[in-house]
Amino acid sequence: MNIDFYSLALVSVMALSLLFLRAFPFLALRGKETPVLIEYLGKYLPYAIMGMMVVYCLKETKIMGPFHGIPELIAILVTVAVQLWKKNSLMAIVLGTATYVILVNYIFIG
Repeated sequence: MNIDFYSLALVSVMALSLLFLRAFPFLALRGKETPVLIEYLGKYLPYAIMGMMVVYCLKETKIMGPFHGIPELIAILVTVAVQLWKKNSLMAIVLGTATYVILVNYIFIG
């Protein structure tokens, strides 16, 4: 396989940039107490991001369409049920997504 120098350099620069951006906060705050703002963001930002993801995923739902948003509603219920049952976000998201994909491709064909 022939990999040209430009592609290799591009991937290397992106990887080093990502590594720096991931490590910088730990290097900058090494040995210091965590600022209150960072603790606040760490506590509440994941919930805000999840809320934004839900709104983004449901923005194109056609309530007045042929299936009235039933596949989306079932997928949301599966996601919430798995999260409450197993307390595992990754499992809940994967099973909810799989449920939605199966529903729209094999059951609610339109």
